[in-house]
Amino acid sequence: MNYFTPKDDKLVCLLCGHYCTLKEGQKGLCGVNQNIAGTVKNMVYGRPSALHVDPIEKKPLYHFLPSSKAFSMGTIGCNFKCPFCQNWSLSQEKSLPDTDYFSPERIVELAKKNDCQSIAFTYNEPTIFYPYAKDIALLAHREGIKNIYVTNGFESSEVIDDMVGIIDAVNVDLKSFSHNYYQKELGGNLELILENIKHFKRNHIWMEITTLIIPTKNDSDEELRHMAAFIAQEIGRNTPWHLSAFHPDFKETALPSTSVQTLQRAYAIAKEAGLHHVYLGNVHLENDTRCATCNEILIQRSHFSVIQNRLIKGCCPKCLNPLEGIFDAN
Repeated sequence: MNYFTPKDDKLVCLLCGHYCTLKEGQKGLCGVNQNIAGTVKNMVYGRPSALHVDPIEKKPLYHFLPSSKAFSMGTIGCNFKCPFCQNWSLSQEKSLPDTDYFSPERIVELAKKNDCQSIAFTYNEPTIFYPYAKDIALLAHREGIKNIYVTNGFESSEVIDDMVGIIDAVNVDLKSFSHNYYQKELGGNLELILENIKHFKRNHIWMEITTLIIPTKNDSDEELRHMAAFIAQEIGRNTPWHLSAFHPDFKETALPSTSVQTLQRAYAIAKEAGLHHVYLGNVHLENDTRCATCNEILIQRSHFSVIQNRLIKGCCPKCLNPLEGIFDAN
């Protein structure tokens, strides 16, 4: 795809839903894509600021290559301004890193060296470094390595269409169901994110949803019911929903941590909406995957570790009902 398009004497960046219109020398809201000499240059291409090997369950992805390792990478910058960001030292950083250059080939080699079955573009918003991520992902596929996006869901429609055949799974962070909260506090647009979630589904990219439950911000029964109903009715009742506990961070240090009771209340609301696979994150509670038909334990977990995977070719060993997800690296 083209990552920008001309408009009068400016360039429109096509990476995310802001569609920033940039004059010569100007950077987008993300801080890392800049109009330079008639092109939008991705200033963090080849300049990752975080590289780690993680269990896939930490992304979190529970129905995608369970118990495998993901080579996780991120840069600086973000197209949002979330006051609770737990990776704010990366996402809200404005100074370009003075780090070694990591070519796409080098990233893939590191993934292979560490026996990773996937590469996860994460930590900050990967949409803002999509040109870099795409080049890595194309090479990764040649080596039999899958690609993951952990995203706020504010991609451009052009990027979501371009991801087909390149990105194998996404975890979308549905932060709220309030238009005002998204617009005023996060710098996004709820309606676009909901449309993008449906767009990922239409494009048959495996998707799991995460919501960080923040006391007083998005934890009301009404809002949780709206989110659960949207997922169940628009995406499907087999869509995994990860409900994660907030801890005070960045600009939201005055708020309390999310209680286990709040998470359990949210879990109950999700189940009432008909969601089959609901998981509680950032707390040490049971997160087993069960068969939606017979309730048999399919994948038993402890924190980020898989204790037992009882799937047989992606199906329940008891009733043979298939579990939706991707369980084969091939």
